[in-house]
Amino acid sequence: MGLQNLVLIAFTVALVDGGSAFVQRNATHFILNGKPYYLNGFNAYWLMYMASDPSTSSKVTSIYQQASQHGLNVARTMAFNDGTYRALQISPGSYDETVFKGLDFVISEAGKYGVRIILSLVNNWKSFGGKSKYVEWARERGQNVSNDDDFFTHPVVKQYYKNHIKVMLSRNNTITGKIYKDDQTIFAWELMNEPRVQNDLSGKSFQVWVNEMAAYVKSLDSNHLLEIGLEGFYGESMPQKKRFNPAGFQSGTDFISNNQLPQIDFATIHLYPDQWLVGFNETAQNVFGDEWVKAHIEDSSDVLGKPIVLTEFGFSSKSYEYSVGKRDNYFEKLYNMIYSSASRGGPCAGGLFWQLLAGDMSGFGDGYEVIFGESPSTTNIITQQSKNMFNIK
Repeated sequence: MGLQNLVLIAFTVALVDGGSAFVQRNATHFILNGKPYYLNGFNAYWLMYMASDPSTSSKVTSIYQQASQHGLNVARTMAFNDGTYRALQISPGSYDETVFKGLDFVISEAGKYGVRIILSLVNNWKSFGGKSKYVEWARERGQNVSNDDDFFTHPVVKQYYKNHIKVMLSRNNTITGKIYKDDQTIFAWELMNEPRVQNDLSGKSFQVWVNEMAAYVKSLDSNHLLEIGLEGFYGESMPQKKRFNPAGFQSGTDFISNNQLPQIDFATIHLYPDQWLVGFNETAQNVFGDEWVKAHIEDSSDVLGKPIVLTEFGFSSKSYEYSVGKRDNYFEKLYNMIYSSASRGGPCAGGLFWQLLAGDMSGFGDGYEVIFGESPSTTNIITQQSKNMFNIK
C-alpha cells in the first residue's frame, strides 16, 4: 500500500477520533460522538517501562507514529509494575514518581497520534509483580494468606488493589494536566490481565471479586468503559458451553456470568491455540480457533448484549513449521471474522494483536512480535484491516 493511503488512514483516524470525547457503549456497539466506533489495534505491554527511562522513551513516540501511519487506533498496555525492577508500585501505596511520569508520557503521546489506550490494572501472572506480589506484601505484613488466589478473597489484599485503583484513576497527568478518570485518551480500564482462580473452579469467588471491583471502579469513574481482562473460558453458568474450552480447561472464571454484570461494558477474549492445545496438530488448533471466536461473538450478541473485542491474538515464530505466510493467513482469517461481524452490525468491534515492537527491541521479543519495518506482508494485512474497519458505515 502506498504512503499516500497510509497517511490518509492516519489522518482519518485522528480527524474522526481526536480524543475529544469518551468512547461509550450502546447495546452491542461502541459509540463516539454519536457514531459507531470500530477499532484495530495492538498490544504493547512495555510502553510505561520504556517511557520511564529518558534513553528509551523515544520508542514510545516511534510506536505511536507507526501505529497511526497504519491506521491503528487502540493500544493495550500495563498500568502496573508491582515490586519488581523499575516498579511503578514499590510497595502497597508507595509509587515511583519517575515511573508514573512514564505512564503520563504514554497517555500524552497516545493522544497526539489519535491512539486510545486500554490500561490493565494488575497481572494474573508473576511477570511485573502480579497477584502473587500483592499476596506476598500481605504475608510480609503478618496477614494469614496461603496462596496466590487469596488475592481475590482476602480483605487486606483486596484493599491494596482498591487503593491502586484509586491512585490510578485520580492521577493528575504531569504533562497534560488531566486527571486520568477525566482523560478521553483512555479507552477503557481492565481489571486484570488474564485472571484465573485455580483454587475455586466453581467461579463463585471470582464472580464476587469482579462484582466488587467493577462497582468500585465505576463509583470513582463513570466516564470510562470497563472490561475484566478475560481470556474467554466458559464456566458453570452455562455448562454446555464448556465444550468450547481448550481440552476441557477450566479457569475459575466464567465468560458468561462475569460479563453479565452491569458494570462491565464489553467482553474480551484471547486466542492462543499453540499454547492452549499443545500436542494437537495444526488442523485441530485451527478448528478450535474458528469455533472459539464464533461462539463468543454469538454469545456476546445473543446472551450478553454487549460488544466484544479480541484483545490478544498472535502467531508465534516458535510455532511448529512457522512461516510468515502462515502468520499472514492467521491474521487475515481472524481479521475477516472480526470484520464480518462488525460490517453486519454484530458485536465484534475489533482486535488487538500481540504484540507490536519498535526496532532494536529484540530483548522484548517473545516469538509473537510484529515489527513493521521487518514484516511488509503482515504490515499490509494489518493496514488493510484498519481501512476495512474504518470504512464500515
